[in-house]
Amino acid sequence: MRLFCSSGIARTLRGFDALRSMAAFALSLAAVAAGAADLAPLRVKVFPGAQNLPIFVGLAKGVFEKHGLKIDLQFTASSPEQRDGLAAGAFEIAHAAVDNAVAMVELAGKDVVIVMGGDSSMNEFFVQPAIQSVKDLRGKIVLVDAPNTAYALQAKKVLLVNGLKEGTDYTVKPVGGTPFRMRGMLESPDAAAAVINLPYSLLAKQKGLKSLGRTVDLLGPYQATGAFVLRSWAQANGPLLERYIAAYIESTRLALQPSNRDLGMKVLAERLQKIVQLSPEEAAQTYDLLMDPKFGLSPDAKFDIQGFRNVLALRAEIEGSWGGKAPAPDKYLDLSYYQRALQSLGR
Repeated sequence: MRLFCSSGIARTLRGFDALRSMAAFALSLAAVAAGAADLAPLRVKVFPGAQNLPIFVGLAKGVFEKHGLKIDLQFTASSPEQRDGLAAGAFEIAHAAVDNAVAMVELAGKDVVIVMGGDSSMNEFFVQPAIQSVKDLRGKIVLVDAPNTAYALQAKKVLLVNGLKEGTDYTVKPVGGTPFRMRGMLESPDAAAAVINLPYSLLAKQKGLKSLGRTVDLLGPYQATGAFVLRSWAQANGPLLERYIAAYIESTRLALQPSNRDLGMKVLAERLQKIVQLSPEEAAQTYDLLMDPKFGLSPDAKFDIQGFRNVLALRAEIEGSWGGKAPAPDKYLDLSYYQRALQSLGR
C-alpha cells in the first residue's frame, strides 16, 4: 500500500481548507447580499442637529439593519421644505418640532399624525452682544425658520412676555433652520435675535453672541422634536413603522449609555461635518448636554404630553388658532405604534 508523505497530506489538506474558505466566503457574500435585499427602505428627513444623536448612533451600531431597515437619512434646510416633502411623499418619516405636524393639519389640511417624542428642543434665546435684555429688541429684526410654527412661536412668546408684539415692536424674518439663523446673526448685526439649539448654540457663544436663557426655563416644558408621518401611510405600514420606532428607541438607549460617549462624540462630528465643524471638545460638550432629560434627549424617546399641551397653548395664544383656545391633543397623536414598539423591546 502506497502512503502519502506527510508533506503531501499537508498540502492536500491546505488545498481543501482553501476551497472550504472560498466556499464559505462566497456563501457569506450571498447572505449579505440577500440580507441587504431583504432590508425595507425608509426615507427619513431631519434637521441637521444634535437631536439626531439616536439615529447617528443607531446607524453606526447597525440597529436599524437589525430591525430589517435600510435608512436613507436626509437633511432639510427649513420647515416648509420638510412639510411640503412629507405631504408630497418625497420621504416617509419626518423628525422635527412636532408643532410642524400641527401646522400641516391646521394650515395645509394634511392628515399627519405624531407617533413618537424625542427631546425638549435644546433651545436658547440668543441676541447680539450689545443687547442687554429682551426689551432692547424693540424695533429690531428677529430671525426664524418659518414664521408660523414651532421655535418661531417660542421666540414670539419670549418677546410677548416682555411686552413686545410682532409687527408693532419688532420684525420677523424667515431664513430657515438653525444653521441659517446663527449665520444670519453672525453676518449682520441688524439680525438682533434668534432661537438657536445644539450644537450651534455652543458655537454662537464662542463667536460672541449672547444667550438670554434656555427656552425650557423661560417658557416651561415643551415637546419639540418628534416623529410624524402621513396617517394613511402609517395605517398601510403599521408593522414597518413599529420596527422603525423600536429601532429608534433602542438607538436612544444606546446613545444615552455612558459607555457610548466616545462613539456619540464621534458620530456627531462626522455626521454634521458638512454643516458645521465640531472640535472634540465641542462634540463632548454637545454630547454631555444631550444627557440632561429636561434639556436634551428624552429617555426612550418618550412623548411629553404636558409639553405638547404647551405647544398647542402657544399656537393658540400667538397665532390665534382655534379661536385662542387650545384643543385636546388627541387629534394630532397616535402613540399606539410607539406603545407596541416599546412592548416589543421590553426593558
